[in-house]
Amino acid sequence: MVQPMKTALYFDNADGFGEWRILIGTNVTKKLRELRRNDQKKFRVVYKKIKELSNGQFSDDNQRRLDGVLSGVPVFEAYIERDLRLVYQIDCVLDCDTDMQRQVIRIYEICPHTQLNRIWDAISRHLSSKGKEYIQRCAFRNKPVHPGNAVYLPAVFPPQVHDVVVTPPSLALGDQEMDQLHFLLVLDKYVTFSQALLNGLIAKNDVQHVFELTPQERKIVECTTSCYVLGRSGTGKTTTMLFKMLGIQRAWQLHSEGFEISRPDTPRPRQIFVTKSSMLANKVEEYFMKLLESLSLAGCTLEELARLNSRHADRGLVDNDDAPDTQTGIPQRYSELEDHHFPLFLTFDRLARMIASDIFDADHPETKHIAKLFMHSHDAEVLDSFVSYEVFVNGYWPHFPQHLTKGRDPWLVFGEIMGIIKGSEKSLEFDDGTLDKAAYCGLPSRSNPTFSGQRETVYAIFEAYSKLKRQRQHHDVADRSHAILKTLLGGKSLKGRQVDFLYVDEAQDNLLIDALLLRLLCSNPKGLFWAGDTAQTISAGSSFRFDDLKAFLYRTEVDQASHIVRERAVTQPVSFQLAINYRSHGGIVNCAHSVIELISRFWPNSIDSLQPERGIVDGLKPVFFSGWEKSTARYEQFLFGAPGSHIEFGAQQCILVRNEGVKENLREQVGDVGLIMTLYESKGLEFNDVLLYNFFEDSNVDLSRWRVILAAIAGVAGGHNHSRPQVPSFERDESRYAANTLFKLKLLYVGITRARKRLWIIDKSDKAEPMKLFWTSRSQIQNCIPGTDVSHLAVSSSLEEWAESGHSLFQHKRYTQAIHCFRRANMPREVRIAEAYHFRELARATVGVSPVGEQRRAFAKAADAFVKCSSEAPSRERLQYYRTAAECYIRAADDRKAADAYLNAEEYELAAKRYRKAGIFNRTVDVLKSHSKKISRDCADELLTVCRLYYCSKDDEKPPSLLFSSIEEELEFLEAYGLDVALVVLYESHGKYVEAGELHLSEDRPLDAIRVFLKDKANEHAVRRAADILLDCLWKHCSFAVARQVLRSGMPKTLISLSHQLPLDPLSLRARNEIKMFQTAAVEELDRVTLEKLAEAFMGRKENGAALWCLNHVFSSLPPLLPATLENFALFLRKFYTYSHLFYTVASHNDPVSGRGIRKLFGIVQLSDDQYVLQPGSFILATPSGASSSNDEQTNAAPHSHGQITNALKERVRLHLRYQVDAEILFCHNAKVFSQCLLYVITGSCDNGKCKQQRVSLSSLDSAQYNARVGIHLQQMRILQLVYSAFPELRECNSIKDDISGWIAHLYEAFFPPFWAQGSLANLNWSSIQRSSDGIRVMRNWIRNAIYSLEPRHSDNFLTDILRLTRLSSAFGESDALRNANCVRHPCPGMLFRSPGRYIVADMIDSVQSSAESSISAGTFGLRHIIRNNLRVHLSVLCDCIEEVLSAYVITLRFRNNPGADSLHDVVLPRSWLIRNNKLDARKEVKLIDHLLDDIQYLLEKLRSDSTEDNLWLTHTNVTPVHRSVFIARIMLCLASYNCPPRWAGLKAKISNMLTHLRSNDPTRLTPNIYRKYAEAPREGYLRVIVAYDEKHAIPNLLHLVCKGTKLGTSRFATGWHIKQLSYSRLEELPTLLASPLIAARFSPPEEVSASVPQLAISPPAKPDQVDTSVGNEPTKAHEPAGDVEGSLSDDQRPVANFVVSEKEESAVRLIQGVYRQHCRRQKRRLERSTLEAERSAIFAACLKRARASGLARGIYRLLYLGPLPHLLLALNKGIAIATSVKATTKIPGRLRREGHEHLEELARQRTEISSTLKRGYELRKKLSPDSLFHKNCDVEALKDAVLQVKEFLRRIPGTAMGVPEELDIELSVAYKAVVT
Repeated sequence: MVQPMKTALYFDNADGFGEWRILIGTNVTKKLRELRRNDQKKFRVVYKKIKELSNGQFSDDNQRRLDGVLSGVPVFEAYIERDLRLVYQIDCVLDCDTDMQRQVIRIYEICPHTQLNRIWDAISRHLSSKGKEYIQRCAFRNKPVHPGNAVYLPAVFPPQVHDVVVTPPSLALGDQEMDQLHFLLVLDKYVTFSQALLNGLIAKNDVQHVFELTPQERKIVECTTSCYVLGRSGTGKTTTMLFKMLGIQRAWQLHSEGFEISRPDTPRPRQIFVTKSSMLANKVEEYFMKLLESLSLAGCTLEELARLNSRHADRGLVDNDDAPDTQTGIPQRYSELEDHHFPLFLTFDRLARMIASDIFDADHPETKHIAKLFMHSHDAEVLDSFVSYEVFVNGYWPHFPQHLTKGRDPWLVFGEIMGIIKGSEKSLEFDDGTLDKAAYCGLPSRSNPTFSGQRETVYAIFEAYSKLKRQRQHHDVADRSHAILKTLLGGKSLKGRQVDFLYVDEAQDNLLIDALLLRLLCSNPKGLFWAGDTAQTISAGSSFRFDDLKAFLYRTEVDQASHIVRERAVTQPVSFQLAINYRSHGGIVNCAHSVIELISRFWPNSIDSLQPERGIVDGLKPVFFSGWEKSTARYEQFLFGAPGSHIEFGAQQCILVRNEGVKENLREQVGDVGLIMTLYESKGLEFNDVLLYNFFEDSNVDLSRWRVILAAIAGVAGGHNHSRPQVPSFERDESRYAANTLFKLKLLYVGITRARKRLWIIDKSDKAEPMKLFWTSRSQIQNCIPGTDVSHLAVSSSLEEWAESGHSLFQHKRYTQAIHCFRRANMPREVRIAEAYHFRELARATVGVSPVGEQRRAFAKAADAFVKCSSEAPSRERLQYYRTAAECYIRAADDRKAADAYLNAEEYELAAKRYRKAGIFNRTVDVLKSHSKKISRDCADELLTVCRLYYCSKDDEKPPSLLFSSIEEELEFLEAYGLDVALVVLYESHGKYVEAGELHLSEDRPLDAIRVFLKDKANEHAVRRAADILLDCLWKHCSFAVARQVLRSGMPKTLISLSHQLPLDPLSLRARNEIKMFQTAAVEELDRVTLEKLAEAFMGRKENGAALWCLNHVFSSLPPLLPATLENFALFLRKFYTYSHLFYTVASHNDPVSGRGIRKLFGIVQLSDDQYVLQPGSFILATPSGASSSNDEQTNAAPHSHGQITNALKERVRLHLRYQVDAEILFCHNAKVFSQCLLYVITGSCDNGKCKQQRVSLSSLDSAQYNARVGIHLQQMRILQLVYSAFPELRECNSIKDDISGWIAHLYEAFFPPFWAQGSLANLNWSSIQRSSDGIRVMRNWIRNAIYSLEPRHSDNFLTDILRLTRLSSAFGESDALRNANCVRHPCPGMLFRSPGRYIVADMIDSVQSSAESSISAGTFGLRHIIRNNLRVHLSVLCDCIEEVLSAYVITLRFRNNPGADSLHDVVLPRSWLIRNNKLDARKEVKLIDHLLDDIQYLLEKLRSDSTEDNLWLTHTNVTPVHRSVFIARIMLCLASYNCPPRWAGLKAKISNMLTHLRSNDPTRLTPNIYRKYAEAPREGYLRVIVAYDEKHAIPNLLHLVCKGTKLGTSRFATGWHIKQLSYSRLEELPTLLASPLIAARFSPPEEVSASVPQLAISPPAKPDQVDTSVGNEPTKAHEPAGDVEGSLSDDQRPVANFVVSEKEESAVRLIQGVYRQHCRRQKRRLERSTLEAERSAIFAACLKRARASGLARGIYRLLYLGPLPHLLLALNKGIAIATSVKATTKIPGRLRREGHEHLEELARQRTEISSTLKRGYELRKKLSPDSLFHKNCDVEALKDAVLQVKEFLRRIPGTAMGVPEELDIELSVAYKAVVT
């Protein structure tokens, strides 16, 4: 580093001057400047005279002695011209190059001869006090250079040995002369008349010059190590600091100039001056720059000097702290400081902000808040979050518990908290930066005396303060310092280069911990300069001694563990003391020092011990006014004048009071008499005269505590003077005096040292007596009592003096006092300026205290005042006033006015920002466009972006000018920020309708998309897109089961209206049909026919979802089909079955949700592979009792897993299926087509008005009717079977069993009508019944289940049921079920047993199904038991059984009569008797035929009678006489008689008798017409009668069998007889010839012919391992017509069959069973697995498929590919989903509408970040997808890097910075551990 500084601070005389060094004082400099400005001729004369003196020309005119005493130091005058004289002295000073003393000329004054007075004698005498040696050296002269010419060279002397200082004699001088003496010897600064000074005069520059230092000051400046400089107020501490900085800077300049060529890179020394006061920092910097400038003047030419003349412009009347950081030329970050910024003059606060800007990242979440607090900001939150003393006392103190604050000074408490608890060295040992209670209470009382006896109370206040501060999120100075230190000491290095020299002035105003922070800035351990005075520590929060600072810094230097400084030898800094006070004279200095003595005596550890302070010149002692009693005339009249006689104090006079309250009271009492300030306000100020008013009276220290001072009076403490008051013992109760007395003495010291010339102390309180006695005992005051003759206190001042004082006070921010001065100076503009600043101070004082509204009004008032000042201020001041006004408007929450003010202040960037904050975007754009060059690029871009966002998000506002330079730029911007509305407008304006429509669609505005697409109808693609979107919306809002009225309102109505605008030609058939479907459903009157046709068309193309939608509207209300024909009803059932089967297909589908069509149909939206949501109004959400009436009826926005939605859908579909079928069942129950009214068939009329059977005439009965009725029963059973298959558990319900039994009964009646004219099995034609095979399959299943379910004990109709089931099972191949059923194998009811214990059910089964010999006999016995025991049985079923047994008898008799093929030749039998081959057996017994006939005779008699017994019953009706007649006629005995062989003549006769017996013998009662001909016909005429009956029927019933090749004769019947002849060759052919369809049905259901396939095709049900795409999916391939699903039996229902199987077959069965069960379990797990499991499985499946397809080699990469990669991809996909969701929430237009424009910047930032993050996510997904080429190289390291990239991607997603969701973290952890670790 460049040193020493001796040469740097030494200045030679001006060019042409001699050997004598000329020192001139301030007055001489002013005089020369005045002469240079006003009288250049006289200036040259004076200059010539000074030059002569410098050459040692001491002629008589040049050296005439002025002092009258010859023994003193000579003072000379030199003649200039006329009355003008130059007064000087030959002085001795140290030479700069050596330690020798050299004679110099010190010029005191240039003045008229008439002004020379006795002051010079006084100076001579006073200088004589320096000692005899000094006098001799000043008087000594060398011999003349040339004898006789009076030209002398200066003498040089060895260093002067300290001579005895002689106390100067008292001088009898007046006040004015004493002031002049003090000025000349103390205040005046003497500078060398150098070339620089001369050039400054020539340039008329008001610069400062380096003045002569005292030897002690020179030692400090030239010290080459670190130092501490202690001195009381006014001793020159700052001067030495400044001169040392100047010397180092000057030495570097000289050094650089000397090596300019050889060493041009010599680094500039980095020097920084730090102080607490911004005013002091500015003042020192200004003074330093003037000194530096003065030095540079030495080498200037005359032309350069002329240019410098115009450089110095007055800063104006502004607060320098208001200047923004950007205008100071100093960067906002410490790390940005460069060499040219130094030397640097800063406040500690500014320096701390710069450091904080580096170490606290404003964008980092953890440091964002603290960084915001430390940054220089206009943000009200930041400004108001700092706890100053004013905030503490106004906003905190009133909120503390009163018992804690009572009697305690908040100033002292705040100082204790800041300086000791939070700011002491020991606080660094605690993590939170505060002493704990134990540590604080344990502090030594000696070193910390203030609250030594009240520590616990103070700590309680501190805890209350800390709690409230945390709640308010405030911070104080200690928080800031601790935050920075914690970061720096925690290992984070200081950014930027350290300084070389650090100068800390007024160090006592900072916290002790601040010293550590400052120390960290300096790399040079010898470059530290600490200066201060702990006697002045009255600043709030300061509380330490320099001894503490020294010890703390020394420990810092030697502490190797702290890692603060590198290891080196520690050099102890040098301590200096400055004891000479240059501000005040001896009278004031001595009085002030006595206060220091008191503090040192009683509290020696509270203040630094220094040399006694002294003044160079003695002066007037302070005057103490006392003795006025309150009852006497007020002494205020004496001091300030009586009312009406106004006395005004001068500009350099000040009244000091204790606090603000006293100041206001005094001003009210005496008026505006002069400057009145508090002691705290006066710190840093100086006045000629000070009036200390009522200091003791207004203090809160009582008299008893003040009396402790008496102990310092000699003789009082020892008790030698009994007339004095009693002195309290300080030692016994030291803590009692510490808190307040010590602080008041420091305040007293500050008040005394404010005075330069005169000090008056006025106090009428008894509390002042101890101090007055103390001062009086030391003769340090002049006591003044009433009656004493005292000169007037007030002195007048000139306007210039008032103005100067006003400016000084203004710079010290004492605005009320400045207002007073400016008023006295008659400066109204300056008054208004000071008032504006005062208003701002008042406004700031309201923060945290007053309501927000009051605060804003106060700031608005201040802002208005500044605006007014701006209108009349010069340009530089005007700009600052507008700037300050803007800041006040900001605090007043008036952003518009703030922006206007900034604009006037030419702060265009701030103006634009504020216009933007106010939401005035048009003005923002104007400023950006008009002043773009004066706004930073970053700011302009940000604001322009916000303006673009605003205007592009608003439809109703247009920008004042173009925001984009090209359409490409606009497109890029709108796309980047998702401003779709503006982008759509832009697209449309350029005819890009497809792009606009797609954008509308991407932003979920389908209606707008459709309308835009329709604007381009000429574009087929646009039309098709419109149609697709329209249909998607219709499906969304009109999904399955939506009510039709919904289609005619709201969104559906709008969509359907738009559909009419669509050109249909470009559309696909599917789209046209779907549009027509919705349009048809929306009309008022339901068009079922069109919907059915559409459904048929959809089914034809396998678009079953649309078909189901159509059919649901068709069947939502069943059609009115009660009078329908069988054909119509059969068609209805076929359609309804199709509708129901579509439902069942969904319900039975293994995975219905996987199909897009099903999701579309039922309003399911897929979010991901395993997440779904339901559209509002979805069918799945509606109750099963009916469809939703509104799409908004129910909503469910919560996502569902695949399994959940699948189960919900299937359950809901099942329920709806059951609901619809239940409605259809009720509909069928009310329909009459299922059964025919027997009475109406026979008689042609029915009198029963409640008859529910179809009335069909006999003539219309034909085979088609028979088959149609069978068909509708089978169809209905198929429909019911769908429900029972969907709900297997229903079959366990008794009610369902009863329903099934009922439908079986209906089916039985359809197959076996009560009367032969209605048809029989012989008329059954399966080809005429559509889907007959499915119906037979269901029927068999039902019959089988019904047989197994029969329970004789629980059924009243068990006999009828078993008889029906016996015939049905026999007819349709389910005979095995009968033999294994429980009701057969384990008979229970005793009534069904005949003797000897034979079960008649078995008899009846044998008679129908068995080919055994005894089968006919079994039937006979069974019938006999039923008939004879009057068992309850259905009459028609009973007749069916009789006919079955009787027909077997007849056929068997024919076999017995003529065994062989022609045994049945020439017989005439009903077709139904011949359709079963078990009757064709001649071995059967026929011996019981008579018993059968007897039983039939019994039954006939019973039917003929009027008996109405309940054992015989019919379905749908009671057994009426007509019914009995019908069933009598049905018992075809005549056929039996006709076909009996001749050898059975007796049998024929018996039958004939039975028929004849039917005749009525009662003349009043005729034989019923229906069987009258039977009864009256002769035996040979039975066939004729039968044929006659048959002729009336449409269904031919009789067959005439003719055996081919027989020799037997053949009967010839009349040609009109309806008897069909059937020729056969063998008996076995007969069943095939007669009933081939039926026989085939018994074994394998017939295949449908192509003509019988229904047009509403149904897809087959899904196989267990196959995904069914038949419903709701687009067609993939054709399917065969669907079959029905048979229900399964439970284990307890199934019979135990006696099957014999092989081991191989058993093993195969077990294998099949195991595989199937495993499949079921897998399917169940698949539906029950979690979302993540499902999605991970899907990814794994894709990876596995790709690995197999690509032949990925086995190895580590394949393991990673199939193992961790699915987890990684799943985490990545989830992260992208989260990011996409976040992006959806950053829609700027929507949030702008909701939240306003205030958050646009944040929204833009979020949008940019999330878009960038999403883009990165998509890139990673593409890179890592299973089919990516990335995996081709099998690079494990690349995969590791990809995992890390995915991890970083997940971290960057907003909301995951503190950790990703747990499920993602688990997936990522699996991949990370497997791949990376």
